Amino acid sequence: MSLQFAILVALSDGPMSGYDIAKQFDESVGFFWRARHSQIYRELGKLKGKGWATSEEIEQTGKPNRIVFEIAPAGREALLEWSRQPSEVQELKDDFLVQLYALDHVDLDGLRANILSRQERHRDHLAQYQAKYRVLEGSTELVDVGRRLALEVAVIWEREWSEWCGRALDQLAGATAATVGNVVAINQKNGER
Repeated sequence: MSLQFAILVALSDGPMSGYDIAKQFDESVGFFWRARHSQIYRELGKLKGKGWATSEEIEQTGKPNRIVFEIAPAGREALLEWSRQPSEVQELKDDFLVQLYALDHVDLDGLRANILSRQERHRDHLAQYQAKYRVLEGSTELVDVGRRLALEVAVIWEREWSEWCGRALDQLAGATAATVGNVVAINQKNGER
């Protein structure tokens, strides 16, 4: 998926300024598709250039003028066409998993600290997703059903990662000093101290 469709999804809720889109992005679509504010503003210009969005400048006193974007009929059609396309399963790229794969060559204390940090982030995300999910529970409106289904995937993902971190820490607790000594010996052999 490209960022332009995530922005069209946000605009499908109604007209918004670039700032409003970025804020909504941080609180909704951004759970599944990350983008910097500068990327959002750049894509808004492209959407306008394609005729998929329109904009209106609203004068404000004492502040810069506000530019409000709205999805255009061609943008709605593009969004509909995009929804018909099969989505690709994203390839996993994670430095952390490479570190685990090379467990006998890494600093175990550093790795444990990394796992603890990840576990905390996954727990924080899990709490956020669960709170948003609870707000949508019981609603039969199509928009809420879609959001709830997406959040359900996020809840499962974060819960599993958090639980996995706990299991990994338990397994690494059994790592012996001999194992750590092996890593130190390898590092010393390579000229590191």
